Amino acid sequence: MFPIPKSVLTPNTYAYESSPLVKPTGFREYDARWLLEKEINLMGIQALGMGLGTLIKEMGVKPEIVTGHDFRSYSASVKMALVSGLMAAGCKVHDIGLCITPMAYFAQFDLDVPCVAMVTASHNDNGWTGVKMGANRPLTFGPTEMTRLKDIVLGAQFKLSPGSYVFVENFPDRYIADVTNRPKLKRKLKVVAACGNGTAGAFAPRVLEAIGCEVVPLDCDLDHTFPRYNPNTEDMKMLHAMRDAVLVNNADVALGFDGDGDRCGVVDNEGEEIFADKVGVMLARDMSSLHKNSTFVVDVKSTGLFLTDPVLKANGVKVDYWKTGHSYIKRRVNELGAVAGFEKSGHFFFNKPFGRGYDDGMIFALAVCDMLDRNPGKSMADLRKALPKTWGSPTMAPHCADEKKYGIVDSVVKHFEKMKKDGQHFCGQPIRDLVTVNGVRVTVEDGTWGLVRASSNKPELVVVVESPVSDARMREMFKSVDAVLRTYPDVGEYNQTI
Repeated sequence: MFPIPKSVLTPNTYAYESSPLVKPTGFREYDARWLLEKEINLMGIQALGMGLGTLIKEMGVKPEIVTGHDFRSYSASVKMALVSGLMAAGCKVHDIGLCITPMAYFAQFDLDVPCVAMVTASHNDNGWTGVKMGANRPLTFGPTEMTRLKDIVLGAQFKLSPGSYVFVENFPDRYIADVTNRPKLKRKLKVVAACGNGTAGAFAPRVLEAIGCEVVPLDCDLDHTFPRYNPNTEDMKMLHAMRDAVLVNNADVALGFDGDGDRCGVVDNEGEEIFADKVGVMLARDMSSLHKNSTFVVDVKSTGLFLTDPVLKANGVKVDYWKTGHSYIKRRVNELGAVAGFEKSGHFFFNKPFGRGYDDGMIFALAVCDMLDRNPGKSMADLRKALPKTWGSPTMAPHCADEKKYGIVDSVVKHFEKMKKDGQHFCGQPIRDLVTVNGVRVTVEDGTWGLVRASSNKPELVVVVESPVSDARMREMFKSVDAVLRTYPDVGEYNQTI
Protein backbone atom coordinates (compact mmCIF):
# COMPACT_ATOMS: atom_id res chain seq x y z
CA MET A 1 0.00 0.00 0.00
CA PHE A 2 1.27 3.48 -0.86
CA PRO A 3 2.25 5.38 2.32
CA ILE A 4 0.27 8.35 3.61
CA PRO A 5 1.98 11.63 2.58
CA LYS A 6 3.83 13.67 5.18
CA SER A 7 3.53 17.46 5.47
CA VAL A 8 7.15 17.91 6.59
CA LEU A 9 10.30 15.86 5.85
CA THR A 10 13.99 16.63 6.20
CA PRO A 11 15.76 16.47 2.80
CA ASN A 12 18.47 13.89 2.07
CA THR A 13 17.29 11.43 4.69
CA TYR A 14 15.98 7.91 4.26
CA ALA A 15 12.50 9.08 5.17
CA TYR A 16 12.65 11.85 2.56
CA GLU A 17 13.62 9.42 -0.19
CA SER A 18 11.14 6.72 0.81
CA SER A 19 8.06 8.72 1.82
CA PRO A 20 5.83 11.13 -0.09
CA LEU A 21 6.13 14.79 0.98
CA VAL A 22 3.04 16.89 0.22
CA LYS A 23 2.48 20.16 2.07
CA PRO A 24 -1.30 20.68 2.36
CA THR A 25 -1.18 24.38 1.45
CA GLY A 26 -0.03 23.46 -2.08
CA PHE A 27 -3.61 22.55 -2.95
CA ARG A 28 -4.86 25.98 -3.89
CA GLU A 29 -8.21 27.29 -5.05
CA TYR A 30 -7.91 26.21 -8.68
CA ASP A 31 -4.51 24.60 -9.23
CA ALA A 32 -1.57 23.24 -7.26
CA ARG A 33 1.73 25.00 -6.45
CA TRP A 34 4.63 23.85 -4.28
CA LEU A 35 8.29 24.64 -3.72
CA LEU A 36 9.93 21.52 -5.08
CA GLU A 37 11.95 19.54 -2.50
CA LYS A 38 10.88 21.86 0.35
CA GLU A 39 7.10 21.33 0.14
CA ILE A 40 6.78 18.35 -2.21
CA ASN A 41 9.13 15.63 -3.44
CA LEU A 42 8.88 13.33 -6.44
CA MET A 43 7.08 10.65 -4.42
CA GLY A 44 4.64 13.36 -3.42
CA ILE A 45 4.12 14.21 -7.09
CA GLN A 46 3.51 10.51 -7.75
CA ALA A 47 0.89 10.55 -4.99
CA LEU A 48 -0.69 13.59 -6.63
CA GLY A 49 -0.93 11.65 -9.90
CA MET A 50 -2.57 8.69 -8.18
CA GLY A 51 -4.97 11.04 -6.42
CA LEU A 52 -5.85 12.82 -9.65
CA GLY A 53 -6.46 9.52 -11.44
CA THR A 54 -8.63 8.35 -8.54
CA LEU A 55 -10.64 11.58 -8.62
CA ILE A 56 -11.17 11.37 -12.38
CA LYS A 57 -12.71 7.92 -12.03
CA GLU A 58 -14.73 9.05 -9.01
CA MET A 59 -16.17 11.86 -11.15
CA GLY A 60 -17.29 9.31 -13.75
CA VAL A 61 -15.01 10.76 -16.43
CA LYS A 62 -13.22 8.57 -18.96
CA PRO A 63 -9.71 8.03 -17.49
CA GLU A 64 -7.71 9.57 -20.33
CA ILE A 65 -5.57 12.63 -19.77
CA VAL A 66 -3.28 15.01 -21.64
CA THR A 67 -0.07 16.06 -19.93
CA GLY A 68 2.77 18.40 -20.86
CA HIS A 69 5.47 20.42 -19.10
CA ASP A 70 7.11 23.83 -19.17
CA PHE A 71 10.82 24.60 -19.59
CA ARG A 72 11.95 24.65 -15.94
CA SER A 73 14.97 22.41 -15.39
CA TYR A 74 13.02 19.98 -13.22
CA SER A 75 9.61 20.05 -14.94
CA ALA A 76 10.22 16.96 -17.08
CA SER A 77 11.12 14.95 -13.97
CA VAL A 78 8.06 16.25 -12.15
CA LYS A 79 5.86 15.34 -15.11
CA MET A 80 7.16 11.78 -15.32
CA ALA A 81 6.55 11.30 -11.58
CA LEU A 82 3.02 12.59 -12.14
CA VAL A 83 2.61 10.27 -15.15
CA SER A 84 3.67 7.25 -13.10
CA GLY A 85 0.99 8.09 -10.55
CA LEU A 86 -1.67 8.63 -13.20
CA MET A 87 -0.84 5.31 -14.85
CA ALA A 88 -0.93 3.55 -11.47
CA ALA A 89 -4.47 4.90 -11.06
CA GLY A 90 -5.54 3.41 -14.39
CA CYS A 91 -5.29 6.43 -16.68
CA LYS A 92 -4.24 6.45 -20.30
CA VAL A 93 -1.75 9.32 -20.49
CA HIS A 94 -1.23 11.32 -23.70
CA ASP A 95 2.10 13.12 -23.25
CA ILE A 96 2.61 16.11 -25.58
CA GLY A 97 6.04 16.97 -24.16
CA LEU A 98 7.46 20.47 -23.77
CA CYS A 99 4.67 22.97 -24.41
CA ILE A 100 2.82 26.04 -23.24
CA THR A 101 -0.33 25.53 -21.19
CA PRO A 102 -2.78 26.47 -24.00
CA MET A 103 -1.33 23.62 -26.07
CA ALA A 104 -2.40 21.18 -23.37
CA TYR A 105 -5.90 22.68 -23.34
CA PHE A 106 -6.05 22.53 -27.13
CA ALA A 107 -4.92 18.89 -27.04
CA GLN A 108 -8.03 17.97 -25.07
CA PHE A 109 -10.05 18.97 -28.14
CA ASP A 110 -7.63 17.91 -30.86
CA LEU A 111 -6.97 14.46 -29.36
CA ASP A 112 -10.52 14.13 -27.98
CA VAL A 113 -9.27 13.55 -24.44
CA PRO A 114 -11.45 14.73 -21.52
CA CYS A 115 -8.80 15.51 -18.88
CA VAL A 116 -5.64 17.61 -18.60
CA ALA A 117 -2.70 17.94 -16.20
CA MET A 118 -0.17 20.60 -17.22
CA VAL A 119 3.03 20.69 -15.18
CA THR A 120 3.94 24.35 -14.73
CA ALA A 121 4.51 26.94 -12.04
CA SER A 122 3.58 29.62 -14.58
CA HIS A 123 5.32 32.89 -13.64
CA ASN A 124 6.36 31.82 -10.12
CA ASP A 125 10.04 32.09 -9.21
CA ASN A 126 12.42 29.23 -9.89
CA GLY A 127 12.03 26.49 -7.33
CA TRP A 128 8.26 26.38 -7.69
CA THR A 129 6.39 23.63 -9.47
CA GLY A 130 2.71 22.98 -9.94
CA VAL A 131 -0.08 21.42 -11.97
CA LYS A 132 -3.08 22.94 -13.76
CA MET A 133 -5.82 20.31 -14.00
CA GLY A 134 -9.23 19.76 -15.48
CA ALA A 135 -11.70 16.99 -16.29
CA ASN A 136 -14.40 18.86 -18.21
CA ARG A 137 -13.02 20.79 -21.17
CA PRO A 138 -12.60 23.73 -21.46
CA LEU A 139 -12.88 24.10 -17.67
CA THR A 140 -10.19 23.58 -15.05
CA PHE A 141 -10.61 22.56 -11.43
CA GLY A 142 -12.13 24.91 -8.88
CA PRO A 143 -12.31 24.72 -5.06
CA THR A 144 -14.67 21.73 -4.96
CA GLU A 145 -12.42 19.51 -7.08
CA MET A 146 -9.23 20.77 -5.42
CA THR A 147 -10.60 20.10 -1.94
CA ARG A 148 -11.57 16.56 -2.88
CA LEU A 149 -8.19 15.97 -4.54
CA LYS A 150 -6.46 17.19 -1.38
CA ASP A 151 -8.48 14.76 0.76
CA ILE A 152 -7.69 11.83 -1.53
CA VAL A 153 -3.94 12.56 -1.67
CA LEU A 154 -3.36 13.42 1.98
CA GLY A 155 -5.43 10.42 3.08
CA ALA A 156 -3.82 8.06 0.52
CA GLN A 157 -7.33 7.08 -0.60
CA PHE A 158 -6.08 5.75 -3.93
CA LYS A 159 -7.92 3.31 -6.18
CA LEU A 160 -5.31 1.70 -8.40
CA SER A 161 -5.45 -0.29 -11.63
CA PRO A 162 -3.15 -0.61 -14.70
CA GLY A 163 -2.94 2.36 -17.07
CA SER A 164 -1.00 3.15 -20.24
CA TYR A 165 1.16 5.83 -21.87
CA VAL A 166 1.55 7.29 -25.35
CA PHE A 167 3.84 10.11 -26.47
CA VAL A 168 2.33 12.41 -29.09
CA GLU A 169 5.11 13.55 -31.43
CA ASN A 170 5.43 17.13 -32.70
CA PHE A 171 2.23 18.26 -31.03
CA PRO A 172 3.21 21.97 -30.86
CA ASP A 173 3.17 22.02 -34.68
CA ARG A 174 -0.47 20.91 -34.64
CA TYR A 175 -1.37 23.72 -32.25
CA ILE A 176 0.50 26.36 -34.26
CA ALA A 177 -1.18 25.16 -37.46
CA ASP A 178 -4.58 25.48 -35.79
CA VAL A 179 -4.19 29.02 -34.39
CA THR A 180 -2.61 30.32 -37.61
CA ASN A 181 -5.12 28.67 -39.98
CA ARG A 182 -6.64 32.05 -40.84
CA PRO A 183 -6.14 34.94 -43.27
CA LYS A 184 -2.91 36.89 -42.90
CA LEU A 185 -3.02 40.47 -41.67
CA LYS A 186 -3.60 43.15 -44.29
CA ARG A 187 -1.58 45.61 -42.26
CA LYS A 188 2.17 45.12 -41.85
CA LEU A 189 2.88 45.15 -38.14
CA LYS A 190 6.25 45.18 -36.42
CA VAL A 191 5.78 43.31 -33.17
CA VAL A 192 8.15 42.77 -30.25
CA ALA A 193 7.62 39.22 -28.95
CA ALA A 194 8.82 39.23 -25.33
CA CYS A 195 9.03 35.89 -23.54
CA GLY A 196 11.25 36.43 -20.50
CA ASN A 197 13.27 33.32 -21.47
CA GLY A 198 10.19 31.22 -20.65
CA THR A 199 8.59 28.40 -22.60
CA ALA A 200 6.65 30.71 -24.92
CA GLY A 201 9.96 31.77 -26.51
CA ALA A 202 9.97 28.55 -28.53
CA PHE A 203 6.58 29.29 -30.08
CA ALA A 204 5.39 32.93 -29.94
CA PRO A 205 7.66 34.28 -32.72
CA ARG A 206 6.55 31.44 -35.03
CA VAL A 207 2.87 32.16 -34.39
CA LEU A 208 3.20 35.90 -35.01
CA GLU A 209 5.34 35.45 -38.13
CA ALA A 210 2.79 32.98 -39.54
CA ILE A 211 0.05 35.65 -39.58
CA GLY A 212 2.30 38.16 -41.33
CA CYS A 213 3.98 40.12 -38.52
CA GLU A 214 7.56 41.32 -38.62
CA VAL A 215 8.80 39.95 -35.30
CA VAL A 216 11.48 41.42 -33.05
CA PRO A 217 12.30 38.65 -30.53
CA LEU A 218 13.05 39.75 -26.97
CA ASP A 219 14.39 37.21 -24.46
CA CYS A 220 13.06 34.30 -26.52
CA ASP A 221 15.99 31.96 -25.83
CA LEU A 222 14.83 29.33 -23.37
CA ASP A 223 16.67 29.72 -20.06
CA HIS A 224 15.09 28.28 -16.95
CA THR A 225 17.21 30.52 -14.70
CA PHE A 226 15.24 33.54 -16.01
CA PRO A 227 18.42 35.67 -16.09
CA ARG A 228 16.77 39.09 -16.60
CA TYR A 229 13.41 38.82 -14.82
CA ASN A 230 10.61 36.37 -14.23
CA PRO A 231 8.38 35.90 -17.28
CA ASN A 232 5.44 37.64 -15.60
CA THR A 233 3.40 40.11 -17.63
CA GLU A 234 2.47 42.04 -14.46
CA ASP A 235 6.13 42.48 -13.48
CA MET A 236 7.24 46.05 -14.16
CA LYS A 237 10.77 44.84 -14.99
CA MET A 238 9.41 42.82 -17.90
CA LEU A 239 7.10 45.64 -19.01
CA HIS A 240 9.98 48.15 -18.93
CA ALA A 241 12.12 45.84 -21.06
CA MET A 242 9.24 45.62 -23.55
CA ARG A 243 8.95 49.43 -23.53
CA ASP A 244 12.63 49.85 -24.29
CA ALA A 245 12.49 47.31 -27.14
CA VAL A 246 9.46 49.03 -28.72
CA LEU A 247 11.15 52.42 -28.71
CA VAL A 248 14.51 51.17 -29.99
CA ASN A 249 12.93 49.18 -32.82
CA ASN A 250 10.11 51.64 -33.66
CA ALA A 251 7.65 48.76 -33.29
CA ASP A 252 3.86 48.95 -33.49
CA VAL A 253 3.33 46.97 -30.29
CA ALA A 254 5.08 44.68 -27.82
CA LEU A 255 3.37 41.48 -26.78
CA GLY A 256 4.81 39.80 -23.68
CA PHE A 257 4.07 36.22 -22.65
CA ASP A 258 4.30 34.68 -19.20
CA GLY A 259 6.18 31.52 -18.28
CA ASP A 260 3.60 29.04 -19.58
CA GLY A 261 2.10 31.14 -22.36
CA ASP A 262 -1.47 31.44 -21.13
CA ARG A 263 -1.13 35.19 -20.37
CA CYS A 264 -0.06 38.17 -22.43
CA GLY A 265 0.87 41.78 -21.66
CA VAL A 266 0.96 44.80 -23.98
CA VAL A 267 3.15 47.87 -24.50
CA ASP A 268 2.03 50.32 -27.18
CA ASN A 269 4.05 52.02 -29.93
CA GLU A 270 4.84 54.99 -27.65
CA GLY A 271 6.32 52.71 -25.00
CA GLU A 272 3.31 53.01 -22.72
CA GLU A 273 2.60 49.92 -20.65
CA ILE A 274 -1.12 49.17 -20.98
CA PHE A 275 -2.35 47.05 -18.11
CA ALA A 276 -4.28 44.03 -19.32
CA ASP A 277 -7.64 45.20 -18.00
CA LYS A 278 -7.41 48.34 -20.15
CA VAL A 279 -6.48 46.18 -23.15
CA GLY A 280 -9.57 44.17 -22.29
CA VAL A 281 -11.71 47.30 -22.62
CA MET A 282 -10.11 48.01 -26.01
CA LEU A 283 -10.77 44.45 -27.18
CA ALA A 284 -14.32 44.54 -25.81
CA ARG A 285 -14.90 47.69 -27.85
CA ASP A 286 -13.56 45.95 -30.96
CA MET A 287 -15.38 42.64 -30.42
CA SER A 288 -18.69 44.22 -29.42
CA SER A 289 -18.67 46.27 -32.62
CA LEU A 290 -18.78 42.92 -34.45
CA HIS A 291 -21.17 41.26 -31.97
CA LYS A 292 -23.65 43.73 -30.45
CA ASN A 293 -25.19 43.15 -27.00
CA SER A 294 -22.36 40.83 -26.00
CA THR A 295 -21.60 39.71 -22.47
CA PHE A 296 -18.08 39.95 -21.04
CA VAL A 297 -16.79 38.58 -17.74
CA VAL A 298 -14.03 40.50 -15.94
CA ASP A 299 -12.26 39.90 -12.64
CA VAL A 300 -12.61 42.11 -9.57
CA LYS A 301 -9.08 43.49 -10.08
CA SER A 302 -10.13 45.06 -13.39
CA THR A 303 -10.79 48.69 -14.27
CA GLY A 304 -14.18 50.27 -13.63
CA LEU A 305 -14.26 51.35 -17.30
CA PHE A 306 -16.04 48.12 -18.18
CA LEU A 307 -19.15 49.64 -16.56
CA THR A 308 -18.72 53.27 -17.61
CA ASP A 309 -17.12 53.25 -21.08
CA PRO A 310 -19.49 55.02 -23.52
CA VAL A 311 -18.57 52.79 -26.49
CA LEU A 312 -19.37 49.63 -24.55
CA LYS A 313 -22.63 51.15 -23.42
CA ALA A 314 -23.52 52.13 -27.00
CA ASN A 315 -22.78 48.57 -28.17
CA GLY A 316 -25.13 47.14 -25.54
CA VAL A 317 -22.37 45.36 -23.65
CA LYS A 318 -23.25 43.52 -20.44
CA VAL A 319 -20.42 43.10 -17.92
CA ASP A 320 -20.13 40.64 -15.05
CA TYR A 321 -17.44 41.25 -12.40
CA TRP A 322 -16.34 37.90 -11.01
CA LYS A 323 -13.71 36.18 -8.89
CA THR A 324 -10.06 36.46 -9.92
CA GLY A 325 -8.55 33.20 -11.12
CA HIS A 326 -8.34 31.42 -14.44
CA SER A 327 -10.67 28.61 -13.35
CA TYR A 328 -13.28 31.00 -11.97
CA ILE A 329 -13.38 33.26 -15.03
CA LYS A 330 -13.27 30.31 -17.43
CA ARG A 331 -16.24 28.69 -15.68
CA ARG A 332 -18.19 31.96 -15.56
CA VAL A 333 -17.61 32.63 -19.26
CA ASN A 334 -18.95 29.16 -19.97
CA GLU A 335 -21.97 29.55 -17.66
CA LEU A 336 -23.04 32.90 -19.10
CA GLY A 337 -22.18 32.14 -22.73
CA ALA A 338 -20.02 35.27 -22.71
CA VAL A 339 -18.05 36.24 -25.81
CA ALA A 340 -14.91 36.63 -23.71
CA GLY A 341 -13.50 36.96 -20.22
CA PHE A 342 -10.68 39.25 -19.15
CA GLU A 343 -8.38 39.27 -16.12
CA LYS A 344 -6.08 42.10 -15.07
CA SER A 345 -3.31 39.50 -14.77
CA GLY A 346 -3.40 38.98 -18.55
CA HIS A 347 -5.51 35.82 -18.76
CA PHE A 348 -7.94 36.24 -21.66
CA PHE A 349 -10.68 33.71 -22.42
CA PHE A 350 -12.21 33.76 -25.88
CA ASN A 351 -15.40 31.84 -26.54
CA LYS A 352 -16.82 31.02 -29.97
CA PRO A 353 -16.29 32.34 -32.59
CA PHE A 354 -12.90 33.57 -31.32
CA GLY A 355 -11.73 30.56 -29.32
CA ARG A 356 -12.72 27.45 -27.36
CA GLY A 357 -13.30 29.06 -23.96
CA TYR A 358 -9.89 28.56 -22.33
CA ASP A 359 -7.16 31.12 -21.67
CA ASP A 360 -4.52 31.40 -24.38
CA GLY A 361 -1.89 34.13 -24.60
CA MET A 362 -1.30 33.41 -28.29
CA ILE A 363 -4.97 33.85 -29.24
CA PHE A 364 -5.01 37.07 -27.22
CA ALA A 365 -1.93 38.29 -29.11
CA LEU A 366 -3.66 37.54 -32.40
CA ALA A 367 -6.77 39.40 -31.20
CA VAL A 368 -4.63 42.50 -30.54
CA CYS A 369 -3.13 42.23 -34.02
CA ASP A 370 -6.60 41.82 -35.55
CA MET A 371 -7.81 44.90 -33.67
CA LEU A 372 -4.96 46.92 -35.15
CA ASP A 373 -5.68 45.40 -38.57
CA ARG A 374 -9.32 46.57 -38.35
CA ASN A 375 -8.14 50.09 -37.47
CA PRO A 376 -5.56 50.77 -40.20
CA GLY A 377 -5.32 54.49 -39.54
CA LYS A 378 -4.81 54.14 -35.79
CA SER A 379 -1.86 53.10 -33.66
CA MET A 380 -2.05 51.12 -30.43
CA ALA A 381 -1.43 54.40 -28.61
CA ASP A 382 -4.36 56.02 -30.47
CA LEU A 383 -6.66 53.22 -29.32
CA ARG A 384 -5.37 53.58 -25.75
CA LYS A 385 -5.88 57.35 -25.74
CA ALA A 386 -9.45 56.90 -27.01
CA LEU A 387 -10.38 55.31 -23.67
CA PRO A 388 -11.67 57.55 -20.88
CA LYS A 389 -8.75 58.43 -18.61
CA THR A 390 -8.25 56.56 -15.36
CA TRP A 391 -5.21 56.15 -13.17
CA GLY A 392 -4.56 52.56 -12.11
CA SER A 393 -1.87 50.67 -10.25
CA PRO A 394 -0.12 47.48 -11.21
CA THR A 395 -0.98 44.43 -9.16
CA MET A 396 0.88 44.76 -5.85
CA ALA A 397 1.47 41.80 -3.56
CA PRO A 398 2.48 42.06 0.11
CA HIS A 399 3.81 38.80 1.55
CA CYS A 400 1.42 36.85 3.75
CA ALA A 401 1.73 33.19 4.73
CA ASP A 402 -0.71 30.78 3.10
CA GLU A 403 -1.89 29.73 6.56
CA LYS A 404 -2.74 33.36 7.48
CA LYS A 405 -3.87 35.13 4.32
CA TYR A 406 -7.49 33.98 4.06
CA GLY A 407 -8.22 34.80 7.69
CA ILE A 408 -6.74 38.27 7.29
CA VAL A 409 -8.79 38.94 4.14
CA ASP A 410 -11.97 37.79 5.93
CA SER A 411 -11.18 40.26 8.71
CA VAL A 412 -10.54 43.08 6.20
CA VAL A 413 -13.89 42.35 4.50
CA LYS A 414 -15.70 42.60 7.84
CA HIS A 415 -13.83 45.83 8.60
CA PHE A 416 -15.15 47.51 5.43
CA GLU A 417 -18.64 46.06 5.81
CA LYS A 418 -18.84 47.62 9.28
CA MET A 419 -17.52 50.95 7.98
CA LYS A 420 -20.18 51.05 5.28
CA LYS A 421 -22.94 50.00 7.68
CA ASP A 422 -21.90 52.69 10.16
CA GLY A 423 -21.70 55.36 7.44
CA GLN A 424 -17.99 55.96 8.00
CA HIS A 425 -15.80 57.64 5.37
CA PHE A 426 -12.86 55.90 3.73
CA CYS A 427 -10.13 57.70 1.82
CA GLY A 428 -11.92 60.93 2.72
CA GLN A 429 -15.32 60.04 1.23
CA PRO A 430 -18.45 57.93 1.85
CA ILE A 431 -18.26 54.31 0.70
CA ARG A 432 -20.45 53.99 -2.41
CA ASP A 433 -20.14 50.28 -3.04
CA LEU A 434 -18.53 47.07 -1.76
CA VAL A 435 -17.95 43.98 -3.93
CA THR A 436 -17.14 40.96 -1.77
CA VAL A 437 -17.30 38.13 -4.30
CA ASN A 438 -13.50 37.74 -3.99
CA GLY A 439 -11.93 39.61 -1.10
CA VAL A 440 -13.23 43.17 -0.98
CA ARG A 441 -13.36 45.93 -3.57
CA VAL A 442 -14.28 49.22 -1.89
CA THR A 443 -15.45 52.12 -4.09
CA VAL A 444 -15.90 55.62 -2.68
CA GLU A 445 -18.10 58.46 -3.85
CA ASP A 446 -15.87 59.78 -6.66
CA GLY A 447 -15.40 56.30 -8.20
CA THR A 448 -11.91 55.72 -6.77
CA TRP A 449 -11.58 52.11 -5.60
CA GLY A 450 -9.20 49.71 -3.89
CA LEU A 451 -9.10 45.92 -3.80
CA VAL A 452 -7.69 43.47 -1.26
CA ARG A 453 -7.82 39.73 -1.86
CA ALA A 454 -5.76 36.64 -1.13
CA SER A 455 -3.47 35.37 -3.87
CA SER A 456 -4.58 31.98 -5.06
CA ASN A 457 -1.13 30.68 -6.01
CA LYS A 458 1.46 32.31 -3.73
CA PRO A 459 1.82 33.26 -0.05
CA GLU A 460 0.69 36.82 -0.74
CA LEU A 461 -2.19 39.24 -0.62
CA VAL A 462 -3.18 41.17 -3.74
CA VAL A 463 -3.77 44.93 -3.77
CA VAL A 464 -5.00 47.01 -6.75
CA VAL A 465 -6.21 50.62 -6.78
CA GLU A 466 -7.70 52.87 -9.48
CA SER A 467 -9.16 56.35 -9.74
CA PRO A 468 -11.11 58.07 -12.56
CA VAL A 469 -10.21 61.42 -10.94
CA SER A 470 -6.43 61.74 -10.69
CA ASP A 471 -3.14 60.05 -10.02
CA ALA A 472 -3.13 61.71 -6.61
CA ARG A 473 -6.48 60.13 -5.69
CA MET A 474 -5.20 56.71 -6.78
CA ARG A 475 -2.19 57.13 -4.47
CA GLU A 476 -4.42 58.31 -1.63
CA MET A 477 -6.48 55.15 -2.03
CA PHE A 478 -3.36 52.99 -1.89
CA LYS A 479 -2.20 54.71 1.30
CA SER A 480 -5.64 54.22 2.83
CA VAL A 481 -5.81 50.52 1.91
CA ASP A 482 -2.24 49.94 3.04
CA ALA A 483 -2.98 51.61 6.38
CA VAL A 484 -5.66 48.98 7.01
CA LEU A 485 -3.28 46.16 6.08
CA ARG A 486 -0.52 47.54 8.33
CA THR A 487 -2.73 46.79 11.34
CA TYR A 488 -1.99 43.09 10.69
CA PRO A 489 1.57 42.09 11.73
CA ASP A 490 1.49 39.04 9.43
CA VAL A 491 1.26 41.24 6.32
CA GLY A 492 4.78 41.80 5.02
CA GLU A 493 6.59 43.75 2.34
CA TYR A 494 5.26 44.33 -1.17
CA ASN A 495 6.82 42.85 -4.30
CA GLN A 496 6.27 46.27 -5.97
CA THR A 497 4.39 49.45 -5.16
CA ILE A 498 3.39 52.70 -6.83
